[in-house]
Amino acid sequence: MMKCIWTFVTSILIFMTCCHILERNDFMLDYNFSNDFYRNIDAMIYTCGYENCAPGHSYGPILRNGYLIHYVLNGSGIYKARGKLFRLKKGDAFLICPGELIYYEADLHTPWTYTWIGMQGIKIKGYLDRTSLPKLLCVPFGQDEALRQCHEKMAEADQLSKNRDLRMNSILYEYLFLLADRFPNEQYTPLEEKKNAAEEALRYIEDHYCDQVTIADIADHLGLNRSYLHRLFKSFTGVSMQSYLLDYRMRQACILLKTTSLSVRAIAHSVSYIDPLYFSRIFRQKMGVSPVEYRKSATS
Repeated sequence: MMKCIWTFVTSILIFMTCCHILERNDFMLDYNFSNDFYRNIDAMIYTCGYENCAPGHSYGPILRNGYLIHYVLNGSGIYKARGKLFRLKKGDAFLICPGELIYYEADLHTPWTYTWIGMQGIKIKGYLDRTSLPKLLCVPFGQDEALRQCHEKMAEADQLSKNRDLRMNSILYEYLFLLADRFPNEQYTPLEEKKNAAEEALRYIEDHYCDQVTIADIADHLGLNRSYLHRLFKSFTGVSMQSYLLDYRMRQACILLKTTSLSVRAIAHSVSYIDPLYFSRIFRQKMGVSPVEYRKSATS
């Protein structure tokens, strides 16, 4: 019976999250960027805050759309994630991963006080993978002064009227460095780092195929040498970035030809080609037929 209830609650929460109906906390110092903006940012803070919880105060079950790290300043409580229950006390920290159902609750007798930092960006997962946090979920910060100060400085930076984003992001990188230094992922290897870079390149192509993006743009975005990125990408995908970009644009053009009534000119522009004649020539080279012929055969 309890399992059925939990499944029902989970389904409702997933629906609510998809609709962006997320519970807001009165104590939260929160600021948000649009999805299109933060997806193009390497790493950024999207929320931070502090709360002195009442006895038994709980949050969830709920899904979050970014990574959050809570640091327990005083008291105790429980954290539930991935089917596990963690009992936490002063000096402990716990990680919330995006898309994972979580729940946490303050102790009835010694309710906790905690501070949190929330982060998003295409490189956050890779940075956190250098630490043991994604695997362990909970780690002891103890009395680490540097980590504690990062949380304090973040709260102070949030009150700035000018250049708040620059200050907060500078603290974030310091925080990520400290986490990787204090809680290293011993299994993290250069190979893993290369794989992350290739995946980021794939994601960038899929997000920007409709723009006049070049391989140099992708390399600059990732902060890597163009030749090095070319070799890395091909070693993991089996094709060059230029070939993958071209193939991806043609696949998107095929979808538009099959599912819309847009003109060939409009479709060419939609996949970054200014000249529709050049687009048609490239399309024929890749697909063996012209865009018009492809549409006729796909819709007949």
